[in-house]
Amino acid sequence: MEAEVTPPTLSAIEARILGCLIEKEITLPDYYPLTLNALVTACNQSTNRDPVMSLDEGTVQRALENMKTRGWVFQVTVVGARVQKFRHNLKGKLPRLEKPGIALLTVMLLRGPQTVGELRQRTERLQTFPDLESVEAELNQLISFPEGPIAACLPAGPGRRVALYAQLLTGEPTGLAPQELIIPPTPVAAPVSAEDQAWKERIEIELGLLKSQLARLKAQLGVED
Repeated sequence: MEAEVTPPTLSAIEARILGCLIEKEITLPDYYPLTLNALVTACNQSTNRDPVMSLDEGTVQRALENMKTRGWVFQVTVVGARVQKFRHNLKGKLPRLEKPGIALLTVMLLRGPQTVGELRQRTERLQTFPDLESVEAELNQLISFPEGPIAACLPAGPGRRVALYAQLLTGEPTGLAPQELIIPPTPVAAPVSAEDQAWKERIEIELGLLKSQLARLKAQLGVED
């Protein structure tokens, strides 16, 4: 049995940089790759960012240098340009990742844990998902990613009415107890309406995802069934 490979961990600033580079590549291709100044501006946007940051050029430059040494970004010289520009290397790091997954990962990098509905709405500029089920299916792919999970489901519980999904390139979500990633939703009576049936199917998907995460955590801790 092959050992599970976990993608390298990024810092919060590095995650913001990666998310911005991917976002601008898709939404503003004429301006991509980005100059250092443009990248700083993108990182400090007050819209489509959570949390809002206030980074200076020196901080972003140091993070870029760190990311370059680990192969997450490349510095490129554009003919006729007076300054260096930067592009991401996400496909080099995660070659199996396709555009729908890239869109979801980007929004989670830029805005933190979100619901399925929020992810569908906020990825519209990057990728169109026809319904919530298609978003959930793609999230399932990120959670069961061959090179190791790059997203996790945070189930509903105390202080959280609905399940949230978070990226794992920065490690396990902060401010959460590890067991919160594996607590299943409270069982409910068998649904009878079409709306309840759809809800039940979503719960079953989440339970399947949580079971896979539980198995992963047990393997990491060396706990046997």
